[in-house]
Amino acid sequence: MELPDFMSYANKFSQNDFVEKISRVAKRAGSKLVYAALILYYTLQSDKINVKDKAIIIGALGYLISPLDVIPDAIPIVGLTDDLAVLIYVLKKVWSDIDPEVQERAKTKLADWFDEDEISEIGHLFE
Repeated sequence: MELPDFMSYANKFSQNDFVEKISRVAKRAGSKLVYAALILYYTLQSDKINVKDKAIIIGALGYLISPLDVIPDAIPIVGLTDDLAVLIYVLKKVWSDIDPEVQERAKTKLADWFDEDEISEIGHLFE
C-alpha cells in the first residue's frame, strides 16, 4: 500500500481532537493503533525530539484525526488500516529518539481501554 501525503494533514491535529478520537475509536481501532498513536502523542510533548520529527508526528496524528483520508474510517475492518500504516511509518522514522518512559506511559494508558490479552498484541507493533 502506498502511503498518502499525510503531511498535508498537519493542520488537522489538535490535542483535544486527538484525545476525543482515540477515546471514541479505541476498541474498534485495536491496541496496536492506539499504542502507536499514544507513543507519538506523548513523544510530541517531549522536549527531547527535534522540530523536524515533531512536524512529521503532527502530520501523522492529523491524518489519524481527519475523517477524510484514503480509506474512510467508517468502513468496517479496513477503515483504520491506512491510519495504522501512517502511524507505523512515522514510528519507524523516529523510533531511535523515543524515550522508553514514553513507551511505558503509552502502555499504561492502554489499560483504560484494553484488557491484558489485547495489550499483549503491542509486542508485535512493527509486524
